[in-house]
Amino acid sequence: MPNPATPKQPESALVLVYSRDLAVLLLERADYPGYWQSVTGSRNGDETLAATAARELAEETGIDAAAYGGVRDWQMTNVFEIYPRWRHRFAPGVTHNSEHVFALEIPAAFPVRLAPREHLAQAWLPWEQAAERASSWSNRAAILALPARVRRSQA
Repeated sequence: MPNPATPKQPESALVLVYSRDLAVLLLERADYPGYWQSVTGSRNGDETLAATAARELAEETGIDAAAYGGVRDWQMTNVFEIYPRWRHRFAPGVTHNSEHVFALEIPAAFPVRLAPREHLAQAWLPWEQAAERASSWSNRAAILALPARVRRSQA
C-alpha cells in the first residue's frame, strides 16, 4: 500500500471485468455515491501497468487475475482531466491522468468481495447497460469496444 503522504501517479489502469456472455462488472464508489466504474487505480512506484491492473483487481474485488489467465492489455490509453475533487491526491499542478485499459474475461458473473472503503455496491450488467451506467467517458468507451474486441480475439 502506498504512503498516503506520497502523491498519486497520474498514470492508472482500468480493468474491464466481463463474463463470456458479456456481462460487465461495475462498482459504485464509496467516496462518490452514484458514480459507477470498472476497477481502476493508480500505478505504485515502478510497477508495470499490468501489475497495477492485477493489484487493483485483487484489492477492489478479491479476484486473482492469474486464476483466469491474467489481464489482457488492450493497448488503449485515454488521457483525461482529473476531476478537481480528486486533484488533492496528486502533486501540485497535476491536472491530467493517463489511463491504460486492461480486460479480464471470467467464465460467468459472480459476487465479488468489495473493498468497503472504496466501493458501496457491485452490479453485473449486460454490456449495453453497463456502458449507459458507467460514469466516465473513458470507461464507457472501453465497454462499448468490448463486443468487437471479443469477436477479434475469437477469430
